[in-house]
Amino acid sequence: MERTFWKHCSTCKKEIPFRGRYHACNVSTCNRGHTALAFCSVECWDSHVPLLRHRDAWAVEKSAPSREEWQREQVEEQLASERREARAAAPAAAAGAHAISSSGGVTPTPLPHVNPADLPHDVLVVVSKLKAYVRARSGMNTSDGVIDVLSDKVRELCDAAIEKAAQAGRKTVLDRDF
Repeated sequence: MERTFWKHCSTCKKEIPFRGRYHACNVSTCNRGHTALAFCSVECWDSHVPLLRHRDAWAVEKSAPSREEWQREQVEEQLASERREARAAAPAAAAGAHAISSSGGVTPTPLPHVNPADLPHDVLVVVSKLKAYVRARSGMNTSDGVIDVLSDKVRELCDAAIEKAAQAGRKTVLDRDF
């Protein structure tokens, strides 16, 4: 059976037609993904405000999508859901794919070749936490030059841990790899 309306009002459950006018809350938490609230009137919008304890909110008048636009969104959501499920299943399938060598040991997981220029060179430590630790431990200040050097040291430790995990045939770096 073909659907004849876009959505139900989030308060009174009245049908909001395709291409019809509706009201949305300006608060971002009311407009996320599947929880996106839609109201048939300002009165319905107003009744949700005390329930969600909005401090500063207003109703925004919007237009519902056409039937074709809504159907296209439904197909896109379904495809995205299938891609998420496939990505979630891929690590589980790869985990069982470790080859056992003839000597009974685990074959190391080959690491992909990565161009060092393509790796992110971001700061890998929380600067404020590091500075607070040094000050609490010693009463000293911390130079900004320390951050890049420390991030490079963290990268070296991570690279060594990645190698150990690969040698053990794992696709997950564990605490013991450090």
